[in-house]
Amino acid sequence: MEKSVILEMKDITKRFGKTLANDHINLRLYQGEIHALLGENGAGKSTLMNILLGIYKPNSGEIFYKGKRVSIKSPKHAVELGIGMVHQHFEFIPTLSVAENIFLGIGQCKFILNKKNMEETIGRYAEKFGLAVDPAAKVWQLSVGEQQRVEIMKLLCRDCEIMILDEPSAVLTPQESKEMFRTLRKMADEGKTVIFISHKMSEVMEHADRITVLKGGKVEDEMLAKDATVERLTKAVIGLRSLEKTVRSPIKENSSLLLEIEHLCVHNDKGIDALKDVSFSLRQGEIFAIAGVAGNGQRELAEALAGLRKVKSGCIRMNGRDITKYNARQRMEMGISFIPEDRLQMGLIPGMNMKQNIILKKFREPEYSRFGFLRNKSIKAVTEKYVETYDIKNGGIELPVSMMSGGNQQKLLVAREIQCDPVLIIAAYPVRGLDIGASEAIHRILMEQRNRGACVLLISEELDEIFDMSDRVAVLCDGKVMGIRNTSETDYDEIGRLMSGETA
Repeated sequence: MEKSVILEMKDITKRFGKTLANDHINLRLYQGEIHALLGENGAGKSTLMNILLGIYKPNSGEIFYKGKRVSIKSPKHAVELGIGMVHQHFEFIPTLSVAENIFLGIGQCKFILNKKNMEETIGRYAEKFGLAVDPAAKVWQLSVGEQQRVEIMKLLCRDCEIMILDEPSAVLTPQESKEMFRTLRKMADEGKTVIFISHKMSEVMEHADRITVLKGGKVEDEMLAKDATVERLTKAVIGLRSLEKTVRSPIKENSSLLLEIEHLCVHNDKGIDALKDVSFSLRQGEIFAIAGVAGNGQRELAEALAGLRKVKSGCIRMNGRDITKYNARQRMEMGISFIPEDRLQMGLIPGMNMKQNIILKKFREPEYSRFGFLRNKSIKAVTEKYVETYDIKNGGIELPVSMMSGGNQQKLLVAREIQCDPVLIIAAYPVRGLDIGASEAIHRILMEQRNRGACVLLISEELDEIFDMSDRVAVLCDGKVMGIRNTSETDYDEIGRLMSGETA
């Protein structure tokens, strides 16, 4: 039986200044299907969905919903129509609880909040859809993976007829991702329409019914998922250009010890031990990976090493010097760079432009300021240099970085963090939510830094990334190191068992 059309977008065009984000795009959605949007960062996927949600107004084009032409005026109007979206960058009030954030703005909160009823309702949805969240927890205390679950829960609680998810599995474990797609399939079978934006071709081919590929703001290809192949999708996403990989050179046998972590204990935001007696060491010229399911101490480890979180006990030594009590600036001056997991919350300042973000760590230096005044000519020159070197696409270096795509924001962040030739780079989930082209670009930069002699501490949940990039891997589970292995001497099965808490 042929499915009926629930929504149609015709000739949608959207400009941001000189940038043409959507160029006469046509998109048709059917009731009861899972539809995937694929494409590089900056291809126009999120812009198109933001138009459907009423966040942006198209410069031209029409939207037909259930056979009637509609003008979606706002996200509230979209929700009233039955259209909801989980954005890649979370929309929370961090100081409120999970329950308060979920119920905020959906018409169930009166003058007096009944927290017990709210938490019971969330508990029922959590059990039904398999998304474990703590209703009483403050959002700022949650890991990125846990925050993503709350965003998905918000959408599920609204019972939308059209559900839009921007990179929904980017911060989920494989098990959580599988459970989420099982839920989405169940909803599609009940007549709901699901759209998800993804960069994972295997995910798209496995879970979608139909696939639309955007490139340069246009529809490059459309197909049924059963007709899709990796070759066809790759060609549609990146064209005929090849992806350049930097070859990993062997570690020098006499490479010296750079960082020693001994018996490290660190609290999380709730005052509970997140790291428990963690010890390992890093050598110059290696990529050392930290594997594990989100929420097992990775964020606390990265922040403790970067000087952003106090150490409860234990010792951190760099080149033999005890730096346990050094602050973030002192560690930065010693050559430690930090690429945080959330580029817009911790890495960049969204409202500032590229020039301002690129010199955040070096604005005091004579090259960029004199007598308290910024030297705009020098700042512009270095920004343009990094734009060219790292192929950072943008609508203008004077525009806020919030208007750039996620991949280009990440390339800007990485460029800033390596411009002073650091000796240690802490990279937390550096390619999370990026397309294959942007991911390869970030990986190439990190490998080049490793090959020149820097040490890279790579935190990742993706075993493919860990085995492709790292020389050694330590597995964290419940704040403890379950084991350290040379990646050339282990396999996915062993690392997976360690991630689940099994010991040798």
